[in-house]
Amino acid sequence: MRTLTVAALGASFLLGACSQKSSKTGWNYNDPKNGGFEVSKYTEQETGPGLVLVQGGTFVMGATEQNIAHDYDNTPRRVTVASFYMDETEVSNVDWLEYLYWLGRVFGETYPEVYNAALPDTTVWRKDLAFNEPLVDNYLRHPAYQNYPVVGVSWKQASDYCVWRTDRVNEQILVDRGYIKPNPNQVGEENFNTGAYYAGLYQPEVKKARKDLNPNNDTRNIRPEDGIMLPSFRLPTEAEWEYAAQGLIGNSDRENISDRRLYPWNGHGIRYAKGKSQGKIQANLKRGRGDYMGVANRLNDNAAPTGPVKYYWANDYGLYNMAGNVNEWVADIYRPMTYTDAEDFNTYRGNVYTLPKKDADGYMEKDSLGRISTELDFKRYSNPNVIDYLDSLAMYNERNSLVSNQTRVYKGGSWRDLPYWANPGTRRYLDENMSRDDIGFRCAMTRVGSPGGKK
Repeated sequence: MRTLTVAALGASFLLGACSQKSSKTGWNYNDPKNGGFEVSKYTEQETGPGLVLVQGGTFVMGATEQNIAHDYDNTPRRVTVASFYMDETEVSNVDWLEYLYWLGRVFGETYPEVYNAALPDTTVWRKDLAFNEPLVDNYLRHPAYQNYPVVGVSWKQASDYCVWRTDRVNEQILVDRGYIKPNPNQVGEENFNTGAYYAGLYQPEVKKARKDLNPNNDTRNIRPEDGIMLPSFRLPTEAEWEYAAQGLIGNSDRENISDRRLYPWNGHGIRYAKGKSQGKIQANLKRGRGDYMGVANRLNDNAAPTGPVKYYWANDYGLYNMAGNVNEWVADIYRPMTYTDAEDFNTYRGNVYTLPKKDADGYMEKDSLGRISTELDFKRYSNPNVIDYLDSLAMYNERNSLVSNQTRVYKGGSWRDLPYWANPGTRRYLDENMSRDDIGFRCAMTRVGSPGGKK
């Protein structure tokens, strides 16, 4: 009955859109004679470049393996995540070099500190008793490593990349749709920013003006209501990342899940279990003490230290390296007791709500980088962990350890890790300003509207 109701509502919406008339007022949509109120013909969200749709649902989030660290910070509990998009692969060195190039071209003269702040820490490869200097010199920039995951980036650097990527993708959409002309000469604050464009604070060179059906205007910018530009790229939440890594769609029949996975693949081991690939290791992991790649002429994972971002087997969502290669930053603030108080829908810890900053006349303002200035929304959360008082252990740790509101979760296991850490339920943490040679990231994006896929 519920499915029929959803279908009926969808049919009703389509009929209303086709008739171009409000079912509540009788006024015509998209009609200048009736004031020009516009209703978009938008149907489904387009998939952004490099993304894969992860249809949401319910799953048991948390530990599936013995707790060898004895921190008991991820007790299993059932949660639901909404549908979202996730990068097919980890962000690679060539992706980051593209980012650096753009920052240098746009801000190199006016704000060189922006470029410098985005540089990965290549010295993360240095070890007191290891000869890793070739990796310090070559890993980021040599073309042999261009499709390898970027490392040495902090959580804050990864988050900034997501903001930048949002603007570049949306700018390209407007260029591809013929609304604006490409402008490779953007400098300083005069660069395309999605929020500034929506607010009318950045005016690109128009190629094909969008007619405004408001009889008082001639043309207008694209608006959020048009559904043409995409939502923001961001880091995935811990719940989203873990759900995507499990890839349980390959183990489900209707609503029955036959086997909860220990890793992003079936079975209790890390080797491929059948066919011509039987015996091959399915992820870039450390097999044992001192064994990072196996024996010459029979390398077990063919990667030392990292491997290409599109290597091994993708999981059932089509996502590569959701175990091994590099650990990945997720959006969440770390707390050992989050499972006791987090919401069970779209579980996430780290909300900081902001609002656009406005001048005395109520107009939005741009900052020196061309983005909309924001300020904390004091009517809502202004602290990334507003309910600290419910977590006495966390409060104790915040005074006496690395755990604070600047401590972020990372997941997935890496080339440095034993298979235990390849379990999607395991979690570790690091200060958001720090970086390592075994942590990278991938981006996510919210799915708007229907969950997508089969009902």
